[in-house]
Amino acid sequence: MNKLQLIERLRQDAGISKPQAQRVIEIFFGSMADALARGDRVEIRGLCSFFVKEYKSYTGRNPKTGAKVRIKPKKLPFFKVGKELKERVDCVTCNAEEN
Repeated sequence: MNKLQLIERLRQDAGISKPQAQRVIEIFFGSMADALARGDRVEIRGLCSFFVKEYKSYTGRNPKTGAKVRIKPKKLPFFKVGKELKERVDCVTCNAEEN
């Protein structure tokens, strides 16, 4: 499912206009991105959580030349699946294999 499909599903299920549904999606994901940019954790119970990992500076290698390269410190967002989602996906996979 992509963003446009999500907007359409919200529009249908909530009975709102497409611009309203689009605004809701923009607010939702924008708020999540803002929270992660501040270093906050975002948790959606039963679905997933997002958090930011910080990496210190380290020495790496250029794979093409083999030369040592200093890698700057960085922060990266991570996704962790929730227990209920994990079970739901696994259950769907099991049911498909049984049939």
